[in-house]
Amino acid sequence: MAKKDEKMIWRARKRNFIGLPWTFTVYRLDDTRLYIKTGIFNIKEDEIRLYRITDVTFMQSFWQRIFRMATVHCDSADATMKNFDIKNIKEGRDVKNMLSEMVDAARKANRVYMHENVSGTPHIEGDAFSADLPDGAFSDTDLDGVPDAFDTN
Repeated sequence: MAKKDEKMIWRARKRNFIGLPWTFTVYRLDDTRLYIKTGIFNIKEDEIRLYRITDVTFMQSFWQRIFRMATVHCDSADATMKNFDIKNIKEGRDVKNMLSEMVDAARKANRVYMHENVSGTPHIEGDAFSADLPDGAFSDTDLDGVPDAFDTN
């Protein structure tokens, strides 16, 4: 059964080095997934759920600037598509902003929260709790996940 184009929010074809859409890579975006279809004889279609995308970066080389194209680089937690590029597309900055907003909305809708591992001593100006602790209290030298100030080993 074919999907209806009603849900499709964005669709574009990868362009060649001079900006013409003469390639066999098609990008499609709906409200929950990004699809990347490549090939003419042997077709491969990858699907990335938006809530799995962890970072979106806009990139534009000198030649892409001349031909008004861009690349949107994505990092994801997807098993098959860890890092991928949406290459040589028109209006790349708009696509990057739209994708970022849709990723945030998909995370909220699916109740997915990203956890970042930050090393070093956290310091918050005016925080009464951290002001009472000695310097380095939140360091974790043995890397067991417990700050050394609270480690009983």
